[in-house]
Amino acid sequence: MPEPVIASVGASPLGRTDLPGRDLFSVALAEAFDELPDPAEIVEAVYVGNQSESYEHQIMHGTLLAEWAGLRHVPAERVEGCAAAGALALRHAVKDVRNGEHEAVLACGVEKMTSAGTSGATDALSAAFDRAIEQRSGITAPSQYALLGQRYLYETDATERDLAEIAVKNHANAARNPRAQFPKEIDVATVLESDPVAPPLKLYDCAPVGDGAAAVLVTTAELAAELDQPQVRVAGSGASANNIAVAERDMTDIAGARVATETAYEEAGIDATAVDIAEVHDAFTVCEALLAEAAGFAPAGTGYQSYLPPAERADGWTDVQLSPSGGLKARGHPIGATGLLQALEAYEQLTGGAGDRAVEGAETALLLNEGGVGDAVTVSHVLTTAEAP
Repeated sequence: MPEPVIASVGASPLGRTDLPGRDLFSVALAEAFDELPDPAEIVEAVYVGNQSESYEHQIMHGTLLAEWAGLRHVPAERVEGCAAAGALALRHAVKDVRNGEHEAVLACGVEKMTSAGTSGATDALSAAFDRAIEQRSGITAPSQYALLGQRYLYETDATERDLAEIAVKNHANAARNPRAQFPKEIDVATVLESDPVAPPLKLYDCAPVGDGAAAVLVTTAELAAELDQPQVRVAGSGASANNIAVAERDMTDIAGARVATETAYEEAGIDATAVDIAEVHDAFTVCEALLAEAAGFAPAGTGYQSYLPPAERADGWTDVQLSPSGGLKARGHPIGATGLLQALEAYEQLTGGAGDRAVEGAETALLLNEGGVGDAVTVSHVLTTAEAP
């Protein structure tokens, strides 16, 4: 079977912008194809991650963005999985190339969240919750994750200060990332003294609302070489859908993330100890702690130590560096593009394009993207350099 690789990436500015979604996509596409032939000469299929039509009252994103890329009469689909939409788009592109169905596929994602305002974004995100059990009670994303946070603090030795330290670490990473929505450092006091959102979560525990787009070219190793592009192998991919309602699951064991990640590890022929960097879905600080454990980086109850240098973490932790991009928390979280922004960070890290935030010696990366709350749907990818096993 052909070996799928990522051969180019691009992104729009992240944050509040006057550009509509299609123009955000155009910016991302222009960067991805800056040194390549026109997309119409290469791309054979398009997958678009997009969370909600309510922001711009627009569906048919597959056709729309294929048209915007100058493509006609190619398969083009919108992929929806709430905040995992981008990773699902990447997974479909990888499968197409691996199966020999297409030689080059464009995986992209876009979200224009600010067009709906705070109330509109809150309502759109709440559509990812079970309608009968959760939505009609008025529950929101922060309150859902606050339940996870409260339970995690109860079951472990973690404190609110530890969660704040995760935010501080990710802002420090974002300060070295020119793509970040919030490229600035903060201190623990700033987090702890910020306005409460849903206890124990405060404003600085939460990823921001923002606009953005990302584009990733998935192709064969042979075509990437012909195009003279740096390439990163997609060595493994896994996905898992468990259940929607938070009330019907173990809130501190994200089993779906564990299954998806173990599937990706097995496909790549590695285990958690081989991963040098990981972009995990820290929509809220407690997510990084939970997903560090689900991915096998940390023993149960110690994921909150992700902000510490590896030598200072509990026994059983791996040496992984988490979210060198700044994560959703500080790099930004334009929902449909998030999973592809994770891939962009890994591509830049593994091909020497990460600049001041580069993790020395990084050869293997894990991407872990979550849709809904916790176990609703999770998608994992293992990316490696051409030289890595």
